[in-house]
Amino acid sequence: MVHKEITINGLQAEQREIAMALLNDLGYTGFEEREDALLAYIPEAEFDEGIITSMAEEQGYTYSIADVAEQNWNALWESGFEPVVVGDFCTIRAHFHAPARDTTHEIVITPKMSFGTGHHATTQLMILAMQGIDFAGRRVLDFGTGTGVLAILAEKLGGADILAIDNDEWAVNNSIENTERNATRHVLVQRATLEDTDGGCFEVVLANINRHILLETMSLLYSKTCSSGILVMSGLLEEDEAIVTQAAKDAGFGIKHVNKLNGWISIACSKC
Repeated sequence: MVHKEITINGLQAEQREIAMALLNDLGYTGFEEREDALLAYIPEAEFDEGIITSMAEEQGYTYSIADVAEQNWNALWESGFEPVVVGDFCTIRAHFHAPARDTTHEIVITPKMSFGTGHHATTQLMILAMQGIDFAGRRVLDFGTGTGVLAILAEKLGGADILAIDNDEWAVNNSIENTERNATRHVLVQRATLEDTDGGCFEVVLANINRHILLETMSLLYSKTCSSGILVMSGLLEEDEAIVTQAAKDAGFGIKHVNKLNGWISIACSKC
């Protein structure tokens, strides 16, 4: 599969975060941040240069486009992948890195272009939120699983029945590979939408996606969350807080807390 590599130049730090959020909403599934540029990746069939041109004109940056073959992308991603350490709680590393020594939990992944390798602030926010949740014996939904990192961590924290879903075939395949590498026993990865899930409610719902999808599915997320259950959301910028928290309240959730990191937020809710 050929992907388009968009190299964006001239972005300030805050503009990078906004650009990544916008491009993620548009189906870009891989990002690489360099000192002087942001690289974004999307399958060739889904690429629309007109959108990039409009964004460049609005935000005042320049860009270039290149074709990247799947195997070249994997090599590129692996070459720049560094372990992610979230406090003393969790390390996310590639299979070619040395084992972690100073964190409670370790997740080993094969880094590919799925969103959610742990480097992005939203994934780290989700992990920090998970640190304060009791997963023991609970049924968990990882909605928009990406690389499967959150589902794997949910099992390590005691989750007994974990469903990880994504509508992107690449992400699903990578998640399966990662769950196998981490020898999970209670994680099921499926290519599915939220509407496809059945078989009852979930006591913990993890949704690291984006504002558009969260707003679109908030009522469904409420129905999928068990009474007294917890929903944790991210993929959100700080300016999304008001509209998303209001939508959660309107759906019936109570807001537990909002955490912030590098311009991004996570929102934890409870179903009363």
